[in-house]
Amino acid sequence: MTIPQPASKEARPAAGPGRPKDLAKGAAILDAAQRMFLRHGFEGVSMDQIAAAAGVSKLTVYSHFGDKDALFTEAARVWCEQQMPGSLFERAPHLPVRERLMDIARSYFAMICAPGAVAGHRLLCSPQMVEKQLARLFWEAGPQRVQEEFARFLERRIAAGHLEIDDVQRAAGQFFALVKGDLHSRLVFDCDTGEAACPDRAGSHLEAAVDMFLRAYGARQPAA
Repeated sequence: MTIPQPASKEARPAAGPGRPKDLAKGAAILDAAQRMFLRHGFEGVSMDQIAAAAGVSKLTVYSHFGDKDALFTEAARVWCEQQMPGSLFERAPHLPVRERLMDIARSYFAMICAPGAVAGHRLLCSPQMVEKQLARLFWEAGPQRVQEEFARFLERRIAAGHLEIDDVQRAAGQFFALVKGDLHSRLVFDCDTGEAACPDRAGSHLEAAVDMFLRAYGARQPAA
């Protein structure tokens, strides 16, 4: 006869198929989590505090997200989707490839240079986040999704004859590295002199990044 073992105090029951989750409460929890994680760091915020800020019970927070690690990951995923929605990469074959690349570059640059994103980047580089592998989970939930959708965009443009790329994944990473440039690093290190916020300077930087990408991967015109 098998004697059932008592459940660990740390274990949380998985969400069952019962009553549907309240979407408004879920959104309020995510909003509160984003604000509080950025303001106080991961270790400086408790689930009780997030519940209070969202106006719900702690049980509701656990019911929606399971634990704090999962809540952080979902908050990061939703924030990235809000800033870089899938619609940004949808098919639009009638638009020139440079125009599409500029739209993607502007959205990405605006996302990573927002004050909250800069604070979040600093938070992700902290030892606690690395040790708990939350930085990796953030990458998988947010930036990796953006890069994969961009890679699919590149593949469609390759098939249309607009681009010539052998390694699409590498080219996708190179594109976002060009868009970041040194302006993002200077923001993170608090060395920026206002260039990232200046529309003219930021615009020139993004145009140069897109043009460099196209010089490397734009389809070659056949010789006359």
